[in-house]
Amino acid sequence: MNNVIYILVQIVVILAVAPLVNGINRKVKALSQKRKGAPPWQMYFDLYKLLKKNTVVSNVSSWVFKAAPYIVFATALAGALLVPVTSKLAGSHIPGDFILLIYILALGRFFMMAAALDTGSTFGGMGSSREAMISSLIEPSILVSLFTLGLIARSFSLPEIIMSVQNTGIPLSNPVYIMVFLAMVIVLIAEACRIPVDDPSTHLELTMIHEAMILEYSGRHLAFMEYGAAVKQLIFMTLLVNIFLPTDQFITLSGLLAVVLSLIMYVLKIIVVAMVIAMIEIKTVKLRLFSIPNLAALAFILAFLGILQYFILGGGYA
Repeated sequence: MNNVIYILVQIVVILAVAPLVNGINRKVKALSQKRKGAPPWQMYFDLYKLLKKNTVVSNVSSWVFKAAPYIVFATALAGALLVPVTSKLAGSHIPGDFILLIYILALGRFFMMAAALDTGSTFGGMGSSREAMISSLIEPSILVSLFTLGLIARSFSLPEIIMSVQNTGIPLSNPVYIMVFLAMVIVLIAEACRIPVDDPSTHLELTMIHEAMILEYSGRHLAFMEYGAAVKQLIFMTLLVNIFLPTDQFITLSGLLAVVLSLIMYVLKIIVVAMVIAMIEIKTVKLRLFSIPNLAALAFILAFLGILQYFILGGGYA
């Protein structure tokens, strides 16, 4: 029964919050440009509108093109079930570790790239090749970062990693967590297709990566692609706030009230992180394609320094 409640809470919270992140990001950037901008909840209306529209499918495409949007969305949602939004649902989680999470997300990425190649579009092929390059460069940083956290927690299970961090006091007061945190920030920017790695608001053929892969989609197919990308972005934001900025240990209440308060704190942290990511985008410019490996190398160096610090300090937080 607890696992059923956990799954329901995860699905409802993730699906409800994911579009809000993009809305807040766009709103902050609009305000920085002295524009009013769309309301933060605009993406909810856009997804609803797209879901009601019919799809346009190329005659030369195969089943991969039609199945990819559903696979991308399903894999993102399945991955979200492995990353708890609250630790107050004690003893309730889906079996699996961060390695499973990475491979589930990689499955969605594979089908997205295959679908982009399926129609024979030049833009699709260009976006797929760039996505393959960036993902191959950034995934080692994810593995090393989460492996370091797993060593500290003595477990590769994400719920147990989150619970162990809550017993360490303030994680960012420790050099291990600082290095891994900085690496995960770069990973978040890369995986969410944000500036300086990618610009989700552009349609210039020389700069598109994620947008190039979904350029052929329309209607409900496009809605599932966009929703899946938003859920994937929220997964990495959830890892960031629940591991490095934990607040559940300060909640002394129990029962339903504790869960509700924990979820409110979670949403507030996500909003703050979304605003910070928007400020990073405002203050930086998109990197040239061949400069992205330098950013990925920086993320890996930070993650590697984190695991070195772990062994230098003798393991654990103390």
